[in-house]
Amino acid sequence: METQTFIAQPGGSQVITSRHLPATPEKVFQAFTDPALIAQWWGPRQYETIIDEYEPRRGGCWRFIHKGEDGNEYGFRGVIHELLLNERITQTFEFEGMPGHVVLEQLKLAPEGDGTRVTTVSAFSSAEDRDGMVNSGMEGGLTESYDRLEELVQTI
Repeated sequence: METQTFIAQPGGSQVITSRHLPATPEKVFQAFTDPALIAQWWGPRQYETIIDEYEPRRGGCWRFIHKGEDGNEYGFRGVIHELLLNERITQTFEFEGMPGHVVLEQLKLAPEGDGTRVTTVSAFSSAEDRDGMVNSGMEGGLTESYDRLEELVQTI
């Protein structure tokens, strides 16, 4: 069983990621929707994640801030379009440092073996937007977040 995949086809505008986590879909869903838990795993370890706003419901908004040791802050925001208990979350993602480059993300949870398969499809508005995000280190940041998430879901 593969642990993690990261697919960004040349010329396409999507990124598809998949990761197996050693916890039930209920625990993984909880980690994605409980602000206190999100703050413990979302983003690279070098940043503190501050949950400025999180409304886990259809039409709800979210805004997270990464704060570095140097005091610099980086904001991210979006709107939740769908929240299906223990199965799926569809939302937008926007880095406030590049306003207007909005990504539509769909996260799916499925039981797999002794855990959960988490699959995310991120649809960018263009291949250029997608390539910019990929070239900024998206895969490394995502892997580090998922590593932290994997550690967390084993404790809840």
